[in-house]
Amino acid sequence: MKAVTWHGKRDVRVEEVPDPAIKEPNDAVIRVTSTGICGSDLHLYEVLGPFMTEGDILGHEAMGVVEEVGSSIINIRPGDRVVIPFNISCGHCHMCGMELYAQCETTQVREQGSGAALFGYTKLYGQVPGGQAQYLRVPEAQFGPIKVPEGPPDERFLYLSDVLPTAWQAVAFAHIPEGGSVAVFGLGPVGQMCARIARHLGYRVIGVDGITQRLEMARRHGIEVIDASEVTHVPDEIRERTSGRGTDSVIDAVGMEAHGSPAGKIAQTLTGMLPGAVAAPLMTHTGIDRLAALNQAIDAVRRGGVISVVGVYGGMTDPMPMMRMFDKGISMRMGQAHVRRWTSALLPLVTDDADPLGVLDLTTHRMPLEQAPMAYEMFQKKVDGAVKILLQP
Repeated sequence: MKAVTWHGKRDVRVEEVPDPAIKEPNDAVIRVTSTGICGSDLHLYEVLGPFMTEGDILGHEAMGVVEEVGSSIINIRPGDRVVIPFNISCGHCHMCGMELYAQCETTQVREQGSGAALFGYTKLYGQVPGGQAQYLRVPEAQFGPIKVPEGPPDERFLYLSDVLPTAWQAVAFAHIPEGGSVAVFGLGPVGQMCARIARHLGYRVIGVDGITQRLEMARRHGIEVIDASEVTHVPDEIRERTSGRGTDSVIDAVGMEAHGSPAGKIAQTLTGMLPGAVAAPLMTHTGIDRLAALNQAIDAVRRGGVISVVGVYGGMTDPMPMMRMFDKGISMRMGQAHVRRWTSALLPLVTDDADPLGVLDLTTHRMPLEQAPMAYEMFQKKVDGAVKILLQP
């Protein structure tokens, strides 16, 4: 089969690799019909190379049709249309019993000290072959796959794999009070959905980004926006719009590669130039992130407010303004999305023909799998209005 494979910094290729096969009784194999490129994939493309192995199959947003199931699988069968959550969880361990599916004890990558295994995402999370391929082996298929109806286009359902549950959790973790306000920093795919979900739930939403196409997309869905490229200090602008206090909550949907963090960028760049055997332990123990977005979130949230961090961070020695956070009485929540925890809330919204979350207005580009290298470059450079790119095997 053809698959998108990693070969180094900014070097992804489409290659022939062996077809996946059933290995365990609770496995399934699906034929992939659509797969997304996530902002987290760009971290592998740019920053997290020391945790990759040449030839790793990328991708953790996939859906398709069941081709084969293991002997223990009774919940799905060949021919079913399914979406595959990006984290691999069993559904029955202690953590899954608490609906903390991203911490599943069955698939935890204990040798790395990490939570549940993820598709297509580095040694840190199990190095499980990903979904940017023609076929995908799905472990723990007795719980993970989400059955969806035939008929509507893939875009109606694909985002149940990552974008939608990640955004829903970010809003839930923000603990916005009734009638309250939230600022969303970063209007990439997850930030767009955070803003739309928060607005759908009745909150005032202020979206922050510096890219014209992202701002325009947010405006189409009734989101109040701040163009970071035209404002001297975003937190001041947020306070100006909120009676001098700041928003009740802030969602950081940017993460480790924020613009406006020169020291962090230099450190990431220099570390990325080292051999993997040297860079990986260095990043694991002393790595730092570009914290511009998080620092602005701390500044912009009102006293006693909540920051929900959904952008991925990977640093171990990040300097945090603890005195400022303590003085303001800020609460902070974060973590990988517990995908299946939010499925029951999201399915009625994505199957609603009125499309209340605008899932059909998120994809900006659909490209054949063979054009994945071009798609990664487009997405990283944000050219041609790229907000969300889907690959179709």
